[in-house]
Parts: sequence; C-alpha cells; structure tokens
Amino acid sequence: MISLDGKVALVTGGSRGIGAAVALLFAKAGADVAITFVSDRKSADRVKKQIERFGRMCFTIRAQASSSSSVRRAVAEAGQKFGRIDILVNNAGIWKRAPIRSMSEKQWDETMEVNLKGVYLFCKAILPLMKKKGGKIINIASTAGQRGEAEYSHYAASKGGVIAFTKSIAVELAPRGVYVNCVAPGWVSTDMTFPALRNRSALRAIERSIPRGKVATPDDIAGPVPFLASPLSDHLVGATLCVNGGGVMIT
Repeated sequence: MISLDGKVALVTGGSRGIGAAVALLFAKAGADVAITFVSDRKSADRVKKQIERFGRMCFTIRAQASSSSSVRRAVAEAGQKFGRIDILVNNAGIWKRAPIRSMSEKQWDETMEVNLKGVYLFCKAILPLMKKKGGKIINIASTAGQRGEAEYSHYAASKGGVIAFTKSIAVELAPRGVYVNCVAPGWVSTDMTFPALRNRSALRAIERSIPRGKVATPDDIAGPVPFLASPLSDHLVGATLCVNGGGVMIT
C-alpha cells in the first residue's frame, strides 16, 4: 500500500484533468495538497472540497506557470501554508494546434513558456523547501515529446525538452535526496483534448492505434504518480514512465 501520510504536495494545473486526478490520489494516500490554477477558480474549489472529504488539507493558488514572479509567489504561499513541500508535480500545460507553415512566433513562445519554462521555474523555486529532507519531483511530459506530433511541433518540442530537462536535473539532485522522474501520457480524455476526440471517426482511429483499445482517463495517467512520489520509487532517477496503453513503446 502506498502511503504519503505526513507529506505535502504541490500540483500545478491541479484544478482539472490529470492534475486534479493526481491531487485526489495524493489526498487518498494521506498527503495534504496545494494546487495551482490559472483562471478556473470554481474547478479548483471543487477539487479542494473533494480533497477535504478525505480529511486532508488543500490550498488553492492562482498562478501562471510562465511567469517567474507568479511561480515564486505560489511556491512561497504554499510553503508558508504548510511549512514544507515534499512533492512537486509539474502538470500545467497547453496543447494548441499550429501547423509549422502557419505557426507564429507568438504561438511557439506561448507553448514553450508554459510547458517547458514553467517546469524549470517551479523546479528551481521549490528546491529551497526540499533541500533539508529531500523530495520528489514528477514532471508530466507526453509521448509527443518522444516521437513528435504533426501539426503540434511546438508542443512536441516542449515536451521533449521536459524529458531531457528531467534527466539532467535528476542527476544533479539525486545526491541531495531529491528524486526527479517523468510521466509521458499518450491520448487522454480531458477538456484540453475534447475538440480532437469529439469526432467519432477520429476517436475510433486513435483507439485502434492503442493496443489497450481505449483513450486514457485522467485517473489512468495519475495512477503511477503516487508511486513516483513514494519511497517505493527511490531508486528511479531520471526515468520516463510511458503511460499510453501500449500506443508508443520507447526503449
């Protein structure tokens, strides 16, 4: 049984989708949780109430992952609220179609700033709270970062960057007792992917490409995260768990 009793986790983008599922699993495992959101306070408050039903504390923080001042403030507020942060899950991200022929610099920069720079900013800001007793950092990447994704090259590049960044800082931080790993989801049914999955013929084609035969739910992706946050994964350093139903197999 995985137990996170006495631990405190910060989950970015924790108001919905994969982030919300992770936050709830952490609470079930005994952790108190801080979640960040950008604009949807109602969803954040809904997750907060669900966490509190498990008898755990939840703190919601409005934060923009691409802003260094916003990230520093969010981490400081979470640290002040709980006195410590043991686990960081970098989940906040965006996925917007942009074929390379028409992609603007603004579209490229926005995706890079949220998906890659945001991971860097939160990792850097959290370390002073982890330096004494160590901790766990789990970065949410994507199979797109492993194999590429047509018409979403900026997204794929950002997630490939997350995977390389994870491996790099994992080596730096492991001697300090901070263990960094990565989860790479495939297709997931969330608000973000709904426009792509609502077409039935497209959905059937996607399902045929997945050996398990289904698009993941947020819970499917969240499942391995408490393992990575627990002592059971202490000898995993810089690993990328492919959570995609067999759709992409990377050796």
